[in-house]
Amino acid sequence: MISVLLRTRNEAEHIGYCLQSINDVLGRDTEVLIANNNSTDDTLGIIQLFDWMDIEVFKIDSYTPGKSLNYLASKSTNKILLVLSAHCKLLPAKDLVESVEYDLTVQEYGLGPYAAIFGKQIPIYKGKRITPRYIWSHFKNESVVNMYSSIEDRHFLHNAYCFYNRDYLLKYPFDESLSGKEDRYWAQDVVKRKHEFLYNPDLQVEHYYTKNGATWKGIG
Repeated sequence: MISVLLRTRNEAEHIGYCLQSINDVLGRDTEVLIANNNSTDDTLGIIQLFDWMDIEVFKIDSYTPGKSLNYLASKSTNKILLVLSAHCKLLPAKDLVESVEYDLTVQEYGLGPYAAIFGKQIPIYKGKRITPRYIWSHFKNESVVNMYSSIEDRHFLHNAYCFYNRDYLLKYPFDESLSGKEDRYWAQDVVKRKHEFLYNPDLQVEHYYTKNGATWKGIG
């Protein structure tokens, strides 16, 4: 089983699509843990509409990305954690279940030799695929172990859609002092420990953007 970790702040525009995709792809009994960062829109109201799902919402004070994810990981009950952006939509089940890497590496046997496996993001704006900006140049069609970004000059892993080995993440948590890029710094530490993470393009999500999204500007 998989536990899904979500972070929300004013995600009313997309959170319903995200939760519905979790229901459709992973199943209604999937454990979903949400760190809500003081949303002032209807995010919580929309989450409450999904009362048939196994969802628990936590309020995080003094929010940082790493702090929220470490906390949710500590509350999870499954050995595989999926960190998912609240404005990402999992693709239909056939796109995941028919993937050998997903069936064998993620669902049934844990993460194998990898500390984490992140998937391909398809950028969507106003319902349409967009021309990739710099960050999207990392999401190629070939698998990569310990991906290194020549653009960022460091190892690259992205928390919009990433599976983690729970035991590993609890032992080596995210840096809670960072205001962003906690995933990249964590990836660098993985390599320093002589461990590995994997980019698997067979695992895909549609990543929806608002006009004010940081990644939308190519800096996320």
